[in-house]
Formats: sequence, structure tokens, C-alpha cells
Amino acid sequence: MSFRYQERVRPEWVDYNGHMNDAEYAKVFSLAVDSFMDDIGLDEKSRNSLNYTIFTLETHLCYLQEAHVGEELTVELQLLDDDAKRLHVFFVMKNSAGIEIATSEQMLMGMDTAEGRPAPFPESVAANIETLRNAHEHLDPPKQVGRQIGIKKR
Repeated sequence: MSFRYQERVRPEWVDYNGHMNDAEYAKVFSLAVDSFMDDIGLDEKSRNSLNYTIFTLETHLCYLQEAHVGEELTVELQLLDDDAKRLHVFFVMKNSAGIEIATSEQMLMGMDTAEGRPAPFPESVAANIETLRNAHEHLDPPKQVGRQIGIKKR
């Protein structure tokens, strides 16, 4: 099982520097999370019928290259870890040449919307996550995983 989200850099996402604004990278990754939710069985209809959704708890973005208006973007996901309620995922954004231009490491939490609290993934969703885990468990972690922000002292 693999996940892929495609988008194009919209003119309104380009800032005074002539490339996609940093906030818009986060937006594309957020749209990718929404698409990923659909992919694992949490589309709008399922979210409503199951009273279940996913929240983003934490994210770490790395900006590697500029993206320009009209440029095609592809976002792929690697599942790094999971438990009954959480997903540790890593998104890679590439341009049309296949060059990595940004990454987003995220911790996602499954939420019971009727109770307003974390809850285990519904059975059908958990089965899809298991399929993804089985497909990704042999992959090496990307080099940006677990990065810290800081200035190295000499």
C-alpha cells in the first residue's frame, strides 16, 4: 500500500520572494493529511458515521528547495510507527523532476468526535493502517526524522 497526493503551486501561494511561501508548504502537507485520511477509510462520510477523525499533534517541517507557481508537487508518506490511537508519519514533497523540496514529520492522533477525546482507530481503519505498516516496516527511516532545531556550538 502506498499513498500519494498531488497538487500544483497556486499563484496565491507565491510570496514576495517569488516562490511558495513557507506557510503554504504546511498547507500542502495538511491537504495531504486530509487525503491520507480518505485513503485509510476516514473520508467525510466515514468520519460522520464513525464519529471519528484524526488531529495533528505535532509537526516538523524542513524546507529543502523552492517551489514556483504552476509547479507540480507530489507528496508521499512513510508510516514510521503506530499504536492503537497514534500514527508517526513522514511526508516527502517532491517537484515534477522528482527532487525532494520539503519534508514534514508528524504525529497524528485518532479522536472520538462524540466524546471529544483520543480513541483507538475504528476496526476498518486499523486494518488499513496494518496493511500500510506491513508495506513500510522494512523501509529505512528518512534522514530528517527526529531532527532538532538548534545552532551547533563550535
